[in-house]
Amino acid sequence: MDYMKMYEEWTTDSFFSDEVRKELLAIKDDEKEIKERFYAELEFGTAGLRGIIGAGINRMNDYVVAKATQGLANYIIQKGGQKKGVAIAFDSRRCSPEFADVAALCLAANGIKAYRFESLRPTPELSFAVRHLGCIAGINITASHNPPEYNGYKVYWEDGAQITPPNDIGIMIEVKKLKVQDAKMISKEEAEAAGLYNIIGSEVDDAYIAELKKLVIHQECIDKYGKELKIVYSPLHGTGNIPVRRVLKELGFENVYVVPEQELPDGEFPTVSYPNPEAKEAFELALKLAKEKDADLVLATDPDADRLGVYVKDAKTGEYMCLTGNMSGSLLADYEIGQIKATRGLPKDGVLVKTIVTTNLAACIAKYYGVKLEECLTGFKFIGQKILGYEHSGKGTYLFGFEESYGCLIGTHARDKDAVVATMALCEAAAYYRSLGKTLWDAMIDMYERYGYWIDDIKTVTLKGIDGLEKIQSIMSRLRNNTPEKVAGYDVIAVRDYDTDIVKNLKTGAITPTFLPKSNVLYYELTDDAWLCVRPSGTEPKIKFYFGVKGKSLEDAEELSKKFGDSVLEMINYMI
Repeated sequence: MDYMKMYEEWTTDSFFSDEVRKELLAIKDDEKEIKERFYAELEFGTAGLRGIIGAGINRMNDYVVAKATQGLANYIIQKGGQKKGVAIAFDSRRCSPEFADVAALCLAANGIKAYRFESLRPTPELSFAVRHLGCIAGINITASHNPPEYNGYKVYWEDGAQITPPNDIGIMIEVKKLKVQDAKMISKEEAEAAGLYNIIGSEVDDAYIAELKKLVIHQECIDKYGKELKIVYSPLHGTGNIPVRRVLKELGFENVYVVPEQELPDGEFPTVSYPNPEAKEAFELALKLAKEKDADLVLATDPDADRLGVYVKDAKTGEYMCLTGNMSGSLLADYEIGQIKATRGLPKDGVLVKTIVTTNLAACIAKYYGVKLEECLTGFKFIGQKILGYEHSGKGTYLFGFEESYGCLIGTHARDKDAVVATMALCEAAAYYRSLGKTLWDAMIDMYERYGYWIDDIKTVTLKGIDGLEKIQSIMSRLRNNTPEKVAGYDVIAVRDYDTDIVKNLKTGAITPTFLPKSNVLYYELTDDAWLCVRPSGTEPKIKFYFGVKGKSLEDAEELSKKFGDSVLEMINYMI
């Protein structure tokens, strides 16, 4: 693509606003910046768009959002689904309300009814709303946990999950056919007059919260101990504040302390450089408040409230212990499946679902309770796809699903990870274990002693821009073409290449299929139950190295994990 020619078009064509032209003319002497903004279009990927906010075809702006929506509208019309409408939600980020309106008015211009939330809402509520309102699709304006300069555009289909094949491919094809000038638009007044622009809010909120409350297993424990438990919570300037506090209050948790500096929505995320509950920095203020209040657990949801970060108090030492996404997901899986079994019995076809980069501790939990474990590719949409498959086939009952990146789903009210229901369930679990004289940390240690000491971690390298993309591609090619015999001192037993759909046993030479869709992912099965998985991020300019080990004790596992992580960093530095 001739990036200078495209730049000139955006600075001279009257189709673009004066504000856009002014922003672009300000960089007229910076060819590198011009190239970054115009060397390629911001790719509409398998979940939608995500990028830096600004003018240009490789940025998030009104024109790129309108083009994506026009492609979605064309696909909806092609499928004959225009009468069902589209639900639209947005988070607290810069330009999120504006992008939501652009999407709504583009849909209206195509004769498709838009249901736009009145104000910011969590991602899982958008997933719920799609099915609750009987929509053909959903749009969520969010960049999840990315830095403040980013925004995004996620597309959901009528099952409430993010788009998967064949719909993702079909929408991508339609989007690629278009130029930004092809998007249709009408005014809000015209859309409202035609009944195609509809504001939604409290009715959907009430229905969503009601569904969450149905999932409580031990209300009697909450009634007895909910008044005692002390919970510190931070929405990290995002969408979780109102729904999280509401559901906890309605269930009977009286001592919920919200971090005041992070309570209100703010797209600048002034108290953190990276609004991600995976980052220790995000918990600094929450942990300070926890010590003041002597809290039992400390929780934080990311800006679109689909991920939950957790610290729990160790009553023996008084320290707050960080639970990784694998740890909190396993703790909730064990609690939910175990208590379903204890209170009403497990279905014969019960299934626990995890992604391929999620802890193998899940397999132990599934085996212990006698339920099936199913794996899927990274991305919660594939867990949503599993739920849809169980419903359509009548084979398989979804019990719990989680991924390592702090996301899980209890129930099937939504088809995306839900930090609101995870918060509710974790607080319920804390009340239940208190009834047994235990803390959540005690329950975690009990799990390790029952299933083995599994520790999982991730090393991530950020490689921005054109050069970064080339380096990421080069790393994947080198690994794909040169399978290592050892990784971090462990022998490689087998390698799974999800791009070529091959699993190769290195000892026997036997080759079998992966039985999963094509994806640019390499997975190495290692001796002593260790593993390594490498994949480029689908939403950020990063390459990720996931790994797991099993030790003889928690200390042993942590030491093995540290050594493994150090070896991975050496390998990364060698390849960059």
